[in-house]
Order: sequence, then C-alpha cells, then structure tokens
Amino acid sequence: MAKVRSVFRCSECGASEPKWTGRCNGCEAWGTLVEETDGPAVGRVSLLAPTSAPIPIAEVDPTEFVARPTGVGELDRVLGGGLVPGSVTLLGGEPGIGKSTVLLQAAAEVASSGRKVLYVSGEESPQQIRLRAERLGALHPRLWLAAEIGIAQVVGAIDQVQPDLVVIDSIQTLVNPDLTSAPGSVGQVRECSHRLVQEAKARGCAIVLVGHVTKDGNLAGPRVLEHVVDTVLAFEGDRHHALRLLRVVKHRFGSTQELGLFEMTEKGLIGVPDPSGLFLADRRVGIAGSVVVPTIEGHRPLLVELQVLAASSNLPSPRRSATGLDNGRLSLLLAVLEQRVGVSTTKHDVYALAVGGVKVVEPGVDLALGLAIVSSLTGVPVPGDLVACGEVGLGGELRQVAHTPRRLSEAARLGFHRAVVPISAPAAPAGVQEIRVGTLAEAVSRLGLLPS
Repeated sequence: MAKVRSVFRCSECGASEPKWTGRCNGCEAWGTLVEETDGPAVGRVSLLAPTSAPIPIAEVDPTEFVARPTGVGELDRVLGGGLVPGSVTLLGGEPGIGKSTVLLQAAAEVASSGRKVLYVSGEESPQQIRLRAERLGALHPRLWLAAEIGIAQVVGAIDQVQPDLVVIDSIQTLVNPDLTSAPGSVGQVRECSHRLVQEAKARGCAIVLVGHVTKDGNLAGPRVLEHVVDTVLAFEGDRHHALRLLRVVKHRFGSTQELGLFEMTEKGLIGVPDPSGLFLADRRVGIAGSVVVPTIEGHRPLLVELQVLAASSNLPSPRRSATGLDNGRLSLLLAVLEQRVGVSTTKHDVYALAVGGVKVVEPGVDLALGLAIVSSLTGVPVPGDLVACGEVGLGGELRQVAHTPRRLSEAARLGFHRAVVPISAPAAPAGVQEIRVGTLAEAVSRLGLLPS
C-alpha cells in the first residue's frame, strides 16, 4: 500500500514544502504554509490517445459558448450577456454584502425562464434559504435546494436534478472525505473546485461558486482557485450604505471593464440605472471643501462628490484620513500643495471622503481632491455647477485622463455647465464650458480659492 505523506502547501501559489518554514520559497509570502496530506509520487506517465481528436482552430464551433441571460440586468451586464453553459464562475465578497441574495435572485430568474437550478448550501439550511426566498419573491418549482458539504453528495445531487445552473454556497464548506484536512483548507478547496470544474465541462451546466475573502479583501484559499475558474467576480460595498458594486476580475468570455451597480432594499438587490443621480441626490451646494469629480468605472461614467474637512490640530503629527480614496494619493497631494502651491496643512487634521460608500482610486480625482483641500482650508466654496478631473504630478502639473469627453457628457446631463480640465484634455461636449489650466496652482488661482 502506498504511503501517504504530510506536506505543507502555500495557500497563495500552491507550492509545497516538506516542513513548515514560515515563508513560502515559491512566492515568498509569510504564514501561508498549511499542512495537508499528499499522495505518493507517480512514476512515468504512459502515452494515451486524446479524449477528442485535435482539429484546426478555424473549425471550432463558437456557438457552444453563447451566454444565456440570468434575468438580473446588472449581473448580465457584467458577464457580457449572462452565464455560459459549462462555465464556472467565482463570486467573492465580504460577509453580509449580499452574495447569497443576488445569487438567489438570479437562480429564481433562471428557473422562471424554464431552466432547472440547483442551489447547494453548506452554511444554511433549506428552511433558512426558503425564508429568504419568500422575502425576495424567489419561490419557484424549478429551483431545487440541497444542504450538503460532501463533494460526492453534491455531485450526486447534480446527477439527480440535472440542472442548467448550479450555485455552491460556498466552496470553503465543501469537503472531500479522501483528504484529512479541514474544510476550507488549501487541499480541500483545490480538490473540490477541480471536481466541480470537471462536472461543469462534462455536463454543460453553469456553476457559480461563492468564495470567502480574507481580512485584506482577497479571495480565501489557494490562488489556483482563481486560475481554474472561468470568471472571477468581486462584490463590493459598504455594509452601512445601500450601494453595491459588482466588478469583473477575470472573464474568459468577455470584457473585464464592465461594472454592475445594485441598491440593497428590503426586497433584495435592485439595479441602479442612474448611479450618478444616486450619489448626488443629497448634495448641498455652497459648502466649502466639496467638489464633484466625473470618474470612469469600467465603461460607465459616474459623478461622485468628494468632501474634505481640514480642522486645526495641536498634535505633532496631524491626522490624515481617506475614506473611499487612496490614502497615498491624499498624502501626495498635501505635499504638492505645500511645495508647489504654497498651501500648508502641517497644523491641520485632514479628512477626505468619497460620498456614498463608493471607492474611487483612479488618478483622475487628483485635481478635484486638491481643490477640495484648498477650499476647506480657506472656507471658499467651489462653484456648484463645476466639476474637475485631471491627474496631478509631483511638479504640480496637470495631465489629462482617459475618456474625458464621456466624463463631461455625464456631467452635462446632470446639470454641470463648467469643468476644470488640463490644457491637453480633448474638447468638451456641447453645453460644458472648459476652464483649461496647466498646474494645480493655476487651477486654485482661477477659481479664487486663495484670499488675495
């Protein structure tokens, strides 16, 4: 009988070590080695005939991978039309963000279109899922439920129902009894995900896996999990706000530039057709430290209000806080303002906020954030019908950002008539008056934010 040996495998890159060393020699990550059992080494592999004969690439039938809609508009937008039969999709997000809710809604919509759906939960009982389905209006006779954690039992349920869509909530709860490691370990996640991918390809059914995330926001488990699936989706948002964002991290069947937006309500998640209007619904005009910036999320232009509050501080190291913004960009702008514009914040606490619970990390917000800082310090408000977008360099110069005309078209649609943009920016659409500036200092001067 072959001897089973114990190895330590990295949860990030999958590399194995004979003993625990603290740091993986493959990816040099610390604390990622997890003990698991490994089978005996195999000998020389004999040559076998391929399962399918090789054919020229031009003769491959592309219609076999046609997406089928889920019925949830924002989810279909992100997926490029829907789920492809035989594909495996991984949906990750923080606890309580709404992963199970959106998938239960999608499962009910797919079932209502005449297709069979199997919802497998290893974390909740069928009674709990039914209660949620009643609240969401997602009860349908073609939606089947199973509470299983064994991979063999899950495959047996798939074989019994013969579904068109399978939802696994979550991959970290599944176990393979042939392995001695605990559920959620590197070995269990790797083996169970490989088995489900094989079943999806062999049966032609779409499978959606729910994945847990770590405290850093990364998907838990081995990195091979992200490699083996066809699509990786990230469900983001602030639990204290109603807005949820669905992003594409990886997609073998379409673009990774789409963005889906949902609003959490008592009846579940509903699509947001006008996210810019939602972000600016409660905006107050004439407040110092407030500037609206047109951003691009995927292919969608969004208008987001940036707010900055600069308050006097007696601390030797004043506070710097950025919510929904890159804290490094905030520090960079404060240094540029001091060295290139002559505006110092060394005696002020600075709090910056992207209103609405959205995260804006692109460099196109630099100009708006710099103007908001100066406005808060001097108490002079930025005009309410004005937006600003542009990247700020270390010399204080302004650089154009991508898709400026689309950004300004969205601003014009919502009633903004003026825009501060870099000199090199493309021409603005009709209805928007350009204020072209070359440096951050010139922008501050043109808007009269510094006292004379």
